[in-house]
Amino acid sequence: MVVVYYESLDAVRGHDPNTDTEDANIKTILRTKKKESHTADSRFYRLTAVCLGLLCVLLLTATIALWIKLYSLMTSKEQLQTNLTTERDQLQTIYANLTIERDQLQTERDALQKRLSELEKHINKPEWRYFNYSLYYISTGKKSWSESRKDCRQRGADLLIIDSREEQDFIEALRRGQNAWIGLTDTNTANVWKWVDGSAPTTEYWGSGEPNGVNEHCVIISEGSKAGKNWADYHCSNLFAWICEKRIFE
Repeated sequence: MVVVYYESLDAVRGHDPNTDTEDANIKTILRTKKKESHTADSRFYRLTAVCLGLLCVLLLTATIALWIKLYSLMTSKEQLQTNLTTERDQLQTIYANLTIERDQLQTERDALQKRLSELEKHINKPEWRYFNYSLYYISTGKKSWSESRKDCRQRGADLLIIDSREEQDFIEALRRGQNAWIGLTDTNTANVWKWVDGSAPTTEYWGSGEPNGVNEHCVIISEGSKAGKNWADYHCSNLFAWICEKRIFE
């Protein structure tokens, strides 16, 4: 009865101890493989995440570098534009100055040509004599100092100004021993002698005891005096010959 019972129990269970062991081993192997697969997947995902992170860092670094480069280029462009504007303004200023200088030179050239033309006219007239960049005229008539100066101005000249010993000697030969008005006067301030252009004498050739007259405010080169010292003051209303001077370059 006992044997039958156990056999029936085994039949009812349908259980084989060897089969259970194999199943357990298979399950263990499957679990191990599953764990290994999960571990490999986890490593792959981590590696992928790291790579993506590095890629993001590289992209961010490249973007920052590009922005820095772009900013540098924009700054350089602005600086270049500023420099070009400054240089343009400088060139425009230089051009304007050169234009002004050109116009001035043209004006001076025209004035010089006019003077040369006048010089040719005077040189062709025998009554005018040339000496040291000036033309000189001595009258044949006699007038007062103011009338003599008026005549000189009508001729485009003025009464004589003597500013060197060479010119004094030249006038001595030109006047031929006659008394002649020159452009020296103290009519504005007594005893303060000025030439007709307003300048003070740089050299003087007064005769002995001159100037000495009361109310004698105009000057002549007098006859019969020592050649180097022959200026004398006279009343401006006296009648004498006169000497005009026309300077070529003024």
